[in-house]
Formats: sequence, C-alpha cells, structure tokens
Amino acid sequence: MGFLWFVSCLAFISAAYGCGVPAIRPVISGYNKIVNGENAISGSWPWQASLQDRTGFHFCGGSLIHQYWVVTAAHCNVNPYSHFVILGEYDRSSNAEPVQVLNIARAITHPYWNPQTMNNDITLLRLASPAQINSRVSPVCLPNSNDVITSAITCITTGWGKTATATSPGKLQQVAVPIVSVAQCQAYWGSQITSAMICAGGASASSCQGDSGGPLVCQKGDPWYLIGIVSWGTRDCNVRTPAMYTRVTMFRSWIDQTVAYGQ
Repeated sequence: MGFLWFVSCLAFISAAYGCGVPAIRPVISGYNKIVNGENAISGSWPWQASLQDRTGFHFCGGSLIHQYWVVTAAHCNVNPYSHFVILGEYDRSSNAEPVQVLNIARAITHPYWNPQTMNNDITLLRLASPAQINSRVSPVCLPNSNDVITSAITCITTGWGKTATATSPGKLQQVAVPIVSVAQCQAYWGSQITSAMICAGGASASSCQGDSGGPLVCQKGDPWYLIGIVSWGTRDCNVRTPAMYTRVTMFRSWIDQTVAYGQ
C-alpha cells in the first residue's frame, strides 16, 4: 500500500495491554463522517481522552501515549489549574461509566507553536497521577520520526466534536478519512500547508469543533499508531475539504525528550 513503517512503541510504557492494541476491538462499518457520524464501540479507542473544564464541558480531545502523558493540540490552550483529563469515557451523557478524572501537573507546548499560522500545533500534558491501564484505558503507539505516510491510505479519527446538526454527540464518534497528498492539500489551502502538517479527509468526511487535539490513527498489522492530531480546517467543517492534522512524525524527538526530562 506504499505505507512504510519502522515503528516502535515508547520503550518506557510498562502496561500489560501494550500500545496501540485495544482490548475491545473497534468495528468500523464504513466511510461515514463525524459530521453525521458513526458511534464507536464503547472502549474500542482506549487512548481517547476528553479535556474538560470544571463544569464538565468538553472542549478538546487528546491521546494517551504513556501512563503519565497525554498529547493534544496547542490551540486547545489547556490550563492545568482549571482543566482535567478524562479517560475511559464513551457516553458523555452517562454517569455510570468507570471514567478516570485526572489532574494535570504541567502543560508543555512546543516552543515554536505559532497561533497565527497554526504551525507546530502540539502540547504534551503531564498527568499529576498515572492513568490506570486496563481494558478501557491504554496508550496508542507513536510512529518514528523517519516513518513515511503516503496518500491513498485510510485512517481513523475519533472525538465528540460537533455533528451536522451543530450539536455535540453524547457517544464517541469515529470516522474513516483518506490521507491526502501535500499537492492535493495545497490545491485547497495553498502555502498555509507546512511540513509539520498532514492532510486528511475531503471525501465526505470531516472532523469538527470539539474534535481538536484528538487522534488520527492508522493501523499497521495489529497496532494503531498516532500519526496526526486534529488541528484545523474550514469553519463550517466542510466534508469536501481536507482537514489539517499535526504531523506526529515531525515531533517524535521532541516528545521523547520532553517525556524523558519531565518524569
């Protein structure tokens, strides 16, 4: 498929479930969109995080990459003093789920984050206490910095972002989106596209407001790998226009260094 991976999980993840292999397997029925989306299987995306304020309002997504670390988008503007990471959530309208509500010790934004251009849109959240790894909460694998991700493959993005009715769904939504080449993406967005971005969607599928910071994952063999972070797109979440994701391969070294020094 022209999909070259030389991948490894973070070596310091000591979890019985490993990285990128959900204990509850996802079921993806088709190429639906989060806008008019498809419910995920409860617990099937165990790295999915919900970032919430003190009122329980969900404002962004994130991905668990280590018991102590969640990655999200810089533009989510996470405040460790007033925001929380929620893991193990599926139905936000239910109070019966065994969710983990975790305090944030530090929010570390990439030093070259540019809110004007949306370049380098990535923040690491250091949790104040470790996530409890179980069948519903486990980390996603990270790609290596030299991995090549070509167009014409299909990946999955998940979140509780707005739907076609401009409302936020209760249950976690999933959508299959094709990776779009840089040339195709520049046809829509021109010089706004940088090497720190990856383009996906535009084929009747889109992420939307509230999905920001959440995962774009691709499967190779059994594990899933985090290749993108929901970053930006059209204001109306146009399903015919590709959306932009932070290209995780560009930041693997920075992630490793930040995690190593931030323990």
